[in-house]
Amino acid sequence: MNKEEFISSGLLELYATGISSPEESRLVEECLAKYPELREELNQIEISLENYAQANAIQPSALVKKKLMDKIFPEDKPQEGGAAIVTIQPPNSRLFIFKLWAAASVIFLLASIFLNYIMYHKYHDANEALQLARQKMDLQDQSNRALKEDVSVMTNKFAQPVVLSGTDKAPDAVAKIFWMKNTGQVYVDPTNLPQVPAGKQYQLWAIVDGKPLDAGMIKTEKGIYHIQKMKSFGKADAFAITLEKVGGSLTPTMDAMIVSTKL
Repeated sequence: MNKEEFISSGLLELYATGISSPEESRLVEECLAKYPELREELNQIEISLENYAQANAIQPSALVKKKLMDKIFPEDKPQEGGAAIVTIQPPNSRLFIFKLWAAASVIFLLASIFLNYIMYHKYHDANEALQLARQKMDLQDQSNRALKEDVSVMTNKFAQPVVLSGTDKAPDAVAKIFWMKNTGQVYVDPTNLPQVPAGKQYQLWAIVDGKPLDAGMIKTEKGIYHIQKMKSFGKADAFAITLEKVGGSLTPTMDAMIVSTKL
């Protein structure tokens, strides 16, 4: 049987509809192998049959549809011998998309946490640097104000400078008093006094009518010495500075006198 005779025999139509006998099916498959161009003819027959079926399709009743679906997708039922038929459900695209979205959300969350961690530490470091810079600026501002006040006292036309020389206790120590002749105000410059030991503080005394009077405690916080305003006296015969306990003493400790002078 040649190719044309085979096409006109109708065996391809029987094969396409699935009703050919085993011998006819074997013959068709042999001819398809021998004449590859018959494969296109078979494809056209299958397409024509499908179009015809769709054009003449009849909507089945709900009962028929249910029975057909039960037949195609039977529930899990035990077979003979106790084995069960397990129905493999097609993948749920919505569930897959949800899982994909959830995974992306977790990745985004972890990335966000990591970036927040990095940004927090950068902000924390920058904030510490800013606070340190502000502290330095505040200290510099305080130092500038103190220096300005020092210059204002030293250049005051009414200021009478008085040098207090070191005693045998501290021969190299020097302090200076600025006594305002117009107001009687007293300022002390402790710049050249020795470093104050822990638990001690310098105290200024004014000798008035032969008696020592407390003229105030000299502040030396953090080892910084500036000209300071002390208590005022209408007159004084001499001044002295002693090293006392923090907070001062009611009477001067004579063997702890550091500097003194007479006016």
